[in-house]
Amino acid sequence: MMKEKIRALATQLHGETVSLRRHLHRHPELSFEEYETSAFVKSALDQLGIPYRSMANTGVVAEIKGDLPSEQVIALRADMDALPIMEVEGREYGSQQPGVMHACGHDVHTSSLLGTAKILQSLKKEFGGTIRLIFQPGEERLPGGASLMIKEGVLADPVPQAVIGQHVMPLIEAGKVGFRSGKYMASTDELYVTVKGKGGHGAQPQQNIDPVVITAHIITALQQIVSRVADPKTPSVLSFGKVIANGATNVIPNEVYLEGTFRTFDEAWRKKAHTHMKKMAEGIAESMGGSCDFEVRVGYPFLVNEEKLTAEARDYAEDYLGTENVVDLDLWLAAEDFAYYSQVADACFYRLGTGNTARGITSAVHTPTFDIDENALALSTGLMAYIALRKLGN
Repeated sequence: MMKEKIRALATQLHGETVSLRRHLHRHPELSFEEYETSAFVKSALDQLGIPYRSMANTGVVAEIKGDLPSEQVIALRADMDALPIMEVEGREYGSQQPGVMHACGHDVHTSSLLGTAKILQSLKKEFGGTIRLIFQPGEERLPGGASLMIKEGVLADPVPQAVIGQHVMPLIEAGKVGFRSGKYMASTDELYVTVKGKGGHGAQPQQNIDPVVITAHIITALQQIVSRVADPKTPSVLSFGKVIANGATNVIPNEVYLEGTFRTFDEAWRKKAHTHMKKMAEGIAESMGGSCDFEVRVGYPFLVNEEKLTAEARDYAEDYLGTENVVDLDLWLAAEDFAYYSQVADACFYRLGTGNTARGITSAVHTPTFDIDENALALSTGLMAYIALRKLGN
């Protein structure tokens, strides 16, 4: 039976998948700089005899064609880039690149897809259809590698019937996975704001136009965008994480610089909010004698898991893992450029449990202490292979 064959292969390959993951973890590369990672993926595909082509500079696209007749095409996606984070010391497989770390599990995604590729390649005589493997750069940085891959035709010739991706989730214990149909992850926009005034001595505020005070009013007032302008039924988040007022205890600066993020689940409201934020910030600054440059860099759209595909994938996961090991996911206001695929084709983006509370593996992604329970790597390879083959009708 196909399920038992896949389970056996995933177990057999577990040690190899762990080795792949640890190599990638030791050698992280930032977004759109994944040259060594790309070469490593190509080398692994060469060893498997799987043809591939380069795309979006450091991206790699490969295809496995089953020997049985079928025109069906399924795409499986992994991202490859790391983050500018200094990893904690003392790990055997810790990053050898100072200040760069696989803190979001993309090493897991890439090694898992290579493991899945090996499983599928060994079973190609037993299935029909084509499985497209997408190794994507630049998920962590605008404009997002997915958007570039799509522009270069990764979802064309022919268009896949489904695009499937998985992502680590330390809040879920290893051995489990999570699914959610419909809207799942938020759109994300970056805000870059400069509030300008007239600096001077802090003891003579009457001679100045204080951009710090103006900025305080702007930050507070902009929260009304979420609390009083947004429809309460549409989740929205507006946060500023960077504020630079380079004065001193007794020096009012000439300007204040801000960076923030806006996230939501409705495209019409998203555009409306951009206009509201800009108008409100500029109006407040002008009314207080200053000025405001408000830039919105439009980022990823919100991510939608197509309901029929996601229901099918969940059923396949329950069959492979047992119903007790498949959990429901809530809306998540984080963002992912997998959303671009979901805006073009039927897509399913599910969560791979990688936590282990008993062993203290609980750190969130994007932190210096993030790690995974590597037992999840047997599940990650086998489940994706099983979902792909079931979706192809095998």
